[in-house]
Amino acid sequence: MTSSDTQLALQPDIESPLSSLLYDLSQQVQEGMENMLKMTTEIDQNSAGIMEEIERCKDTASERKKALEEEKDRFQKAAYAVLDLLNNRIDL
Repeated sequence: MTSSDTQLALQPDIESPLSSLLYDLSQQVQEGMENMLKMTTEIDQNSAGIMEEIERCKDTASERKKALEEEKDRFQKAAYAVLDLLNNRIDL
């Protein structure tokens, strides 16, 4: 038996473990890709919910700011009215 005959005889024995290893590796890569796709989908869904919540908070903050500004204006008008009354009494 020549060395090339020996290599050919050993080749199926080598190919089988190598094929098995490559198959297992490809399965692991495929599982990893599927898991990453699931995580990406979850992230997209969560980020959409977060963005909706942020918009609701912005709306609430805007409404609250408007209400506070209106309240501030009322207090300022009341304070000016009191100052006018006090100034008018002093002038008398």
